[in-house]
Amino acid sequence: MTDSAAVLPPVTAEVAAGALDLLPARLRKRVDGAVAKAAGWPVETTPDGVLVRVAEDTTVTLRVTAGIVAGPDDAVCGCLLAPACLHRAAVLSVAPLAVREKEHQGTDGTDGTDGEEGRGEPEGGQGEAGAPAPSAADETALTPAQSTALDALRDAVTAVLVSGVSGSGAVHRAELLHAAHSARLAGLHRPAGTAVRIARLLSEARSGDPAFRLSGLSGELAELLDLVRRPAAALSPARRDYRPEGPLRLYGLFTEPVVTASGYAGATVYALAPDGTLRTLSDVAPGGPDRALQASGTPVPGGCALGLRELGDGGGVILTAPTVSPDGRIGGGGAVRSVRAAGAGWREAPLAALWERPPADQLASALGWLSEPADARSAGGDLLFLDGVVTGAGFAVVAGPTLRLAAPDERTELPYAENLPLLASRRGLALRLIARVVPDRPNRVHVLAASWTGHDGEPVRADLGLRLLNRSHIPAVPPGRGEPMEAGAPPALPVELDLLRRTVDRSVAGGRAVSAASADDELPRRLRAVGLTTGARRVEALTDAAADRRHDVLGRLLPADPGGFALAWLAATVYASAATESLLLAAWTPPDISAN
Repeated sequence: MTDSAAVLPPVTAEVAAGALDLLPARLRKRVDGAVAKAAGWPVETTPDGVLVRVAEDTTVTLRVTAGIVAGPDDAVCGCLLAPACLHRAAVLSVAPLAVREKEHQGTDGTDGTDGEEGRGEPEGGQGEAGAPAPSAADETALTPAQSTALDALRDAVTAVLVSGVSGSGAVHRAELLHAAHSARLAGLHRPAGTAVRIARLLSEARSGDPAFRLSGLSGELAELLDLVRRPAAALSPARRDYRPEGPLRLYGLFTEPVVTASGYAGATVYALAPDGTLRTLSDVAPGGPDRALQASGTPVPGGCALGLRELGDGGGVILTAPTVSPDGRIGGGGAVRSVRAAGAGWREAPLAALWERPPADQLASALGWLSEPADARSAGGDLLFLDGVVTGAGFAVVAGPTLRLAAPDERTELPYAENLPLLASRRGLALRLIARVVPDRPNRVHVLAASWTGHDGEPVRADLGLRLLNRSHIPAVPPGRGEPMEAGAPPALPVELDLLRRTVDRSVAGGRAVSAASADDELPRRLRAVGLTTGARRVEALTDAAADRRHDVLGRLLPADPGGFALAWLAATVYASAATESLLLAAWTPPDISAN
């Protein structure tokens, strides 16, 4: 037996939402309390799933098919009120949401738009600077079912934003999942997928999952609010399935462990194709962090005796008749065949070319990738390939800023959190890194893999999420050697902009009431003082919308306008993202010495 929250199998969104639909109104009011208790109910493994023991005479049984609870009949409670009972609804609510196959390789990211130079104003791309683009409802023909689905999504996401994370319980989550299901049936795949991700993030937040990031939820809320206002974008077609390709030559780059809060784990290897695009091979399935190391040894599809991690650690492979998705994922169809081939080091062609682009150009591409819808991103578009030296101030990037090296995942089961401090302690050590940008933390990058010169003068290459390093792996650098004479401090954004971003996130955390109660009357003045005048207007509009409780001619209090608050929040979010991206790019761009 063990804690239920840790071992319950993933549940489809439709099953999770349907369980709450069956509850009468009197029980729906008690569901959040039941969910809190369900997280501590003991779980026993059965031959075809799990059994959750609610009490001595009450159990909930979950039957698993292909690793998930796929239908309502797969969740059965033994009490007299079943299936319209709190026990069943609570267990299905606390279980992680199943991830659709194309989501397995998702990585964290938030949105952004065009920006500003220095400390000026962001311009272009959003109507008035920092404002959402106008709705295109009159320009796009929707079916009645699609219009109804978009309205349901709008109402559900607005309710979450008004209530905040602290006030959004199982009912809010169920409304989101219901709206997502209706949207998917109506062909609105992009907003449906975003709504499911929001529901999943709300579960992470409520359970205290260490992987939860408030900025990530803010980004998803902003995306969905924008999509429901722009039917043309909401109607974009679903991603196409895997398509056959001719022979494909791959050079392994690195392997990344994948552990999601939705109960999936595994490994993904990134490899470079001859045309310069990145491709990925994955083994991701229901499981915990321990499965990541196991999955890294999964053989490359096609029959060659080459594991994923072996491919990522400098290996090479030729695939014949592979299937490839539009975002670069390689499938394991029955027709695919594979044969080992020569690989390449990070300082050898063709991989070395990845490090030749200026860091500022790489950052611009990564931010552009993050601004795309999550289901339209190509593999590896958020990766940065950086050279530099460890200094006392941080990692001094060649032709770039000084950055702090951070762990992308701090779970104790993965070695990131132990490896990064070790590398950062070796002052003067020259490193070649593969990392990800952290848009809301301009002074750092999440480091995935690294290479340096070992004791014998040969290059050492390490997947930092899979291989635990110790001091013997990294040679000491003699004092005074290797470290540059000057290493600037890590880039920092104006404190006023950081306060604006915190205001946006605080609204997500606490909802409209907290946004109204915690309004900072000084922030608009401070934003104007540093030239961020549009930001000042956005803060004022958000404050007014949060506190707006008008009266009619008889002095009676009018109902609050949740839509107005949501629109004001979206405008502030879009502006904060635009300004952050612009200033981040400016901080990464080296000065033009030829102009002096």
